[in-house]
This record gives sequence, C-alpha cells and structure tokens, in this order.
Amino acid sequence: MGRKSLTGVRQKEIIKSFYKVAKKIGLENTSIAKVADEMGISNGLVMHYFKTRDELLIGLNEYILERHLNIITSRENGSIDSWSQLQGLVENLFSRKWNRYFDDGVFYSCYALIYRKRDFNESFRRYLEALHAVLHEKLLEAKANGVIRNDDLEEITEIIFALVDGAYYYLGMFATQSDAYEKQVKVYIKHAMSLFLKA
Repeated sequence: MGRKSLTGVRQKEIIKSFYKVAKKIGLENTSIAKVADEMGISNGLVMHYFKTRDELLIGLNEYILERHLNIITSRENGSIDSWSQLQGLVENLFSRKWNRYFDDGVFYSCYALIYRKRDFNESFRRYLEALHAVLHEKLLEAKANGVIRNDDLEEITEIIFALVDGAYYYLGMFATQSDAYEKQVKVYIKHAMSLFLKA
C-alpha cells in the first residue's frame, strides 16, 4: 500500500514538473531529459515511472482533467438549487478561472495532439466526456431541485460545451479585462442561460 501511494505521489510530481517545463518552453520542446533537469533527478528515474514521453503526455492529460473538474465541482458552485446558482455555474464555465488551473498554451498544444497520436486522442476524448458528464449531473440536479424543467439536458450539455470551447479559444485573443472581452462573455452567458426553461 505504501509503495503504491509513493508511486502515485512521485508520478504526480513528475507530471507537475512536465507541465511546468511545458509552460516555460512549450509542450513540443519538452522532453524527459528536460523534466529530469527541472527536478534535479536522472532521466532513468523519470523513465522508471513513465517509460516514454507519450505515457507522460497521457498523465498530463489526466492532470488537466483533474484541474478542470475543480471548476465545475468547486464549493462555490455548491448544489444547484436556485436560478442564481445555475447562473453562477454557467458564468464559471465562461470565466477565465480555467486559467487558475491550467495554462492555455499547454492546453491547446495538448489539443493539437489529438490529430497526431491515437492514444492521446482517446485519452483526450475521455477527458472531455468526463467534463460533460459532470456538467450533465449538475443540470440534472438543477432539474431535481425545481430550478429548470428542460427534458433535453444531454443536448443542452453538448451545446454549452460547444459554446465554451469556441468561446474560450476566441476569448484567448482578448485582454481579459477589456470591454470587448466582457461584452463577448456576456453574450455567451446570456445565450447559454436562454437554453434553460425556468421551472
């Protein structure tokens, strides 16, 4: 048991260092050797836990998922038992709070890998499916609590995530505190909220 948990801790440390190096020099320039240098350990020790860079990329993808799930499941969202709670959840989805958890440059470099690496494509798809499932659960909760009365919550989940993905990519080109940025965010939130029927 102790050995297994130590392995998990060490793997997480390596993944965090991989992320840190990727953030500094770009994912495409990050190697096992550079991660080892960052940690002050040997290449062999990194490879003891991750045999290849591709294995490390899958680990990084799981780390992204863990960080992004924090936004949807954070305490500030709580139970969705009022319209204002639902509005808060949607606002969080379109906010730059994602940046607190993960760097845009690393995220989009990971995204590009889905077209080149089959294993990574499958891992990234599972990551997106997990995010969709958590949002769907939150919307079911809102319905169970009498906040909304929509029957097509699976479809709404897909539409909201399509909006979030597109919005996040586009908003990355704006200064976060600019009027243009705030205007766009309000448009996306208003449209997402218009999908819900009040109970």
